[in-house]
Amino acid sequence: MLSTDDEGGFMSRLADDFEAAQLAMGEDVLMQARKVLDDPTAPNAEVRYSALRLSECLTDALRIAECRGLRLSAPDCTEEDDEDADGESTAEASA
Repeated sequence: MLSTDDEGGFMSRLADDFEAAQLAMGEDVLMQARKVLDDPTAPNAEVRYSALRLSECLTDALRIAECRGLRLSAPDCTEEDDEDADGESTAEASA
């Protein structure tokens, strides 16, 4: 794994640029896949190709999220943090 501890450093900027390119590519693939999936007469090969490309982009996005998560410090989560303004926990409020 490459070290990006220096936020303004070359490696950090390089990683950020690479991540931005991967996410932009994912947006392009998603737009194209939507066109294919919106067409009920699209050949199975096109649908399969779109699914494969989408899975590649999702893999990239998850990798980016994981790497960013490793770079961010995890906040301490307590039961009090889960309570909303009414004093209910978020689990109770969503039920």
